[in-house]
Amino acid sequence: MLDKKITVMMPAYNEEKDLPGLLDRIQNAMSGWANYQILVVDDGSHDRTAKIVNEAAARMPAKLIQHPQNMGLGAAMRTGLKAAAQDSDVVVTLDADNSQDPMLIKSMVERLGEGFDVVIASRFQPGAQEIGVPPFRVFLSHVASAGIRILVGYQGVRDYTCGFRAYKAETLRHLIQTFGDYFIRENGFSCMFELLLNLRSLSARASEIPLILRYDLKEGASKMRILRTMWRYVVTLTRGYLPISWRATPKRSGA
Repeated sequence: MLDKKITVMMPAYNEEKDLPGLLDRIQNAMSGWANYQILVVDDGSHDRTAKIVNEAAARMPAKLIQHPQNMGLGAAMRTGLKAAAQDSDVVVTLDADNSQDPMLIKSMVERLGEGFDVVIASRFQPGAQEIGVPPFRVFLSHVASAGIRILVGYQGVRDYTCGFRAYKAETLRHLIQTFGDYFIRENGFSCMFELLLNLRSLSARASEIPLILRYDLKEGASKMRILRTMWRYVVTLTRGYLPISWRATPKRSGA
């Protein structure tokens, strides 16, 4: 797969505890088979996140984009996906908290080669596990997933919110061209759900592989506000039923 350029993109906010180990794991997972770069979008961190990425760039193909202030996960995803899609064949996104195994990337990229546009590392496929996740959060995620599957029914998708995904870059470019800056409007965790709703609107083909989620390896605190995130899922789902022309960036007069 050395003929394909793969960008591994991670949004990061105050991830100095988890990022060093994760960068090394990505390097180990990609070495020998991939033409790759790592792109970290530092969303206004107050710790050593940016310094860690710059230091890593001396020993691996790592690049940093910085937001001057914290703007939210959706804003970091918007920045990172637009940058990564420009000069890549495949874009992989994953969380910067070290809870997801980069060794899955090769299988995800191979699955893209079977004719899919997006491949999701899913907590809801046979063989998946969630280790170290608080039981109440597991319960909420499974209930929310079941409800979303009933309401949305995106073929091939069971996990609508996991951030560990592989995309064909040409699919992302089509998404961005269609929706403009509104390809992600949500700035919170609901942005991952929004991305899939917009991809479904374009008939993007989706598939999943099982994920073993390792919260026990995560050292930093969770940044998700559960009740607010669930409310934003409702808002995002409602917006997802609107015509594409209503969800895309309004055209300027005379453009």
